[in-house]
Amino acid sequence: MKRNMKFIVDHNVGGLVRWLRMMGYDTVFFTGEDDWLMVMTALNEDRVILTRDTEIMRRGVVTSGRLKAVLVESDEPERQIQQVVRALNLETQSRPFSLCLECNQPLEERTKEQVRGRVPPYVFKTQDQYMECPSCHRIYWKGTHWQDMARKLEKLKRN
Repeated sequence: MKRNMKFIVDHNVGGLVRWLRMMGYDTVFFTGEDDWLMVMTALNEDRVILTRDTEIMRRGVVTSGRLKAVLVESDEPERQIQQVVRALNLETQSRPFSLCLECNQPLEERTKEQVRGRVPPYVFKTQDQYMECPSCHRIYWKGTHWQDMARKLEKLKRN
């Protein structure tokens, strides 16, 4: 499938948002109740719908193939992402950790000096590479949390 695939994730499978963003996929979290608004957003922005809602799967734009949607089967987020990766043949390691997990914006590199006083002292002492979200200003670094997420992505690739 396309490397630049974009998603809109229904509130009933919200756990997929962070996984997909972690893998570098532009992912919008739809929290509204109006399914038609989600469908229109997906059409207008060329996004794939991920949902557990069987009604969405019956809509003409989906059944005709005009709009791609995946009916997620499991309640469990790790199984959900495994299904989506398999169903859409997603690359799990093409550009990981390039998007903000909170607001979906592309991260920008920051120097150690640029983050002084904005990260915990131990992190500042032990880390040299930083990324920042230009929108919410959250700062990321390759600490133990990053290593755990990287292991999970590697495991996804093998499954």
